Amino acid sequence: MSKKMLILNLGSTSTKVAVYEDKGLKWSEKIEHNREEINRNPGSKGQLALRMKSLERLLAQRKEDFESFDVFVSRGGTIRPVKGGTWLVTDGMVEDANSKLYGEHPCNLGLEIVKSLAEKYDKTALTVDPPISNEMCIEATYTGIPGVKRMARFHALNQRAIARKYAEDIGVKYEDLNLIVAHMGGGISVGAHEKGKITDVNNALEGDGPFAMERAGTVPTGDLINLCYSSKYNAEKVRKTVNGTAGVLAYLNTTDAIAIGKQIQAGDKKAEEVIRAMAYQVAKEIASLTAVLRGKVDAIILTGGLAHWDYFVELVSERVSHLGKVCRYPGENEMESLACGALRALSGEEPMQKYDDYYPR
Repeated sequence: MSKKMLILNLGSTSTKVAVYEDKGLKWSEKIEHNREEINRNPGSKGQLALRMKSLERLLAQRKEDFESFDVFVSRGGTIRPVKGGTWLVTDGMVEDANSKLYGEHPCNLGLEIVKSLAEKYDKTALTVDPPISNEMCIEATYTGIPGVKRMARFHALNQRAIARKYAEDIGVKYEDLNLIVAHMGGGISVGAHEKGKITDVNNALEGDGPFAMERAGTVPTGDLINLCYSSKYNAEKVRKTVNGTAGVLAYLNTTDAIAIGKQIQAGDKKAEEVIRAMAYQVAKEIASLTAVLRGKVDAIILTGGLAHWDYFVELVSERVSHLGKVCRYPGENEMESLACGALRALSGEEPMQKYDDYYPR
């Protein structure tokens, strides 16, 4: 029996909505919320009401009834670390997402929306490969300061979905491959996929790994300490500097890859230098993960929005092609990835995991 799924992916000023029947996309649409509208509805309660009303209007226009869906699925939020896979959205998960103890992201609201819809219509609420999916080997979690651990906060949904897609394309099980996947976009995460587990990956949300379009990546610790204790910065401003106003945006005042590409073609040496430096750091991160996989790399996969940019892909590829086959899967495909993950759990192909079993209330 086919499953009808409502898929949600919330961004800072948008709500992506898609309806799937099994793996087949029926329709998709992006609700745009202007900044004034967002500001008029501050806080999580205001945002929740705004997003719900917008969703209800869209489904009414599409002549869709909430009751007709078998499952509601949202992109995962910033919760406590869990394994990869598909998870039931529970009260405990929503509570942890809303606590802000594990980070802030609009997709936390998505979890609350699908949970409330599931309760109202007696359906199932799911999320797939949350960004804090943590399967890192114990060695990868260590830092030189006891009590400070490296954590996985990255593009888990797209990384694993693209790795699965590559395995399907070559007719091999994902669990039989060693892959390095680089998601390159507003943030950049590079993960070592070792026989179905992501055993090492940079924390792309909080200053680790390559700098990206909007994020600082790894910076010299001493200089960061000095910045934190200078009179120019408070804790909130430092966080925004690391994640949101750093990277290419800080250097070039834009994150528009097309516009930057035109600047480079026109001879802008500064723009060229910044983009070459970002590609250099991505390549360096990829190369470091070959040690994690003991040199046994079946493929290096480049994905995310920047994988559309030939110039950038070539800059990365020329530095890592000697390490293994380089494959390119542009874009994010998050809605399809959410649908496929939910379907695997609903069909019994993989377990449907329960957050509250990991973190009892």
